[in-house]
Order: sequence, then structure tokens, then C-alpha cells
Amino acid sequence: MRFTLLSRAYCHLCDEMRDALAAVAPGTPVDVIDVDAAAHAALEAAWGDAVPVLFAGSPSAANELCRYRLDPARVSATLASSGEIR
Repeated sequence: MRFTLLSRAYCHLCDEMRDALAAVAPGTPVDVIDVDAAAHAALEAAWGDAVPVLFAGSPSAANELCRYRLDPARVSATLASSGEIR
């Protein structure tokens, strides 16, 4: 299981979600994508106002778990269903 966190630089909610995710899913890889980057214009267009947003897998998989605040129960359930935790 891999998570992707869409975030922005200098975003306190993004920092809070990243920290909360580390506590709920220690050791689980997290790709952090800064949607401000010019290289991610499509992500900016689709998710610019919704950051932070957390996905199970990549954003292209459209498996959104939560936005703005971490939903620890949903993250734990996703990890459990993937066999990552018991």
C-alpha cells in the first residue's frame, strides 16, 4: 500500500495531515506532491482548492481517502483491507 498526499508549500493543514498520517500508518510509504509545481498543472486544475487530499495509491486511481483533515479510521480500514495491518 502506498499513499499520495497532494499538498502545498506553507500549508499548515498539509503539515498536520502528513504528521497525523505518520502516526496512524508508520512505515507506510507516502508520495508527497506539491500541487503548486508547474509540472503538475493537471493536479492543480483538479485539486487546487482541495488540498491537502490523501489518496490510496496515486491520484489517477481516484481513490480519495480524505481531504483537509486526516480520517484515521478510513486510513486504518484501507490498510487493513490491503493486508498491511491486522
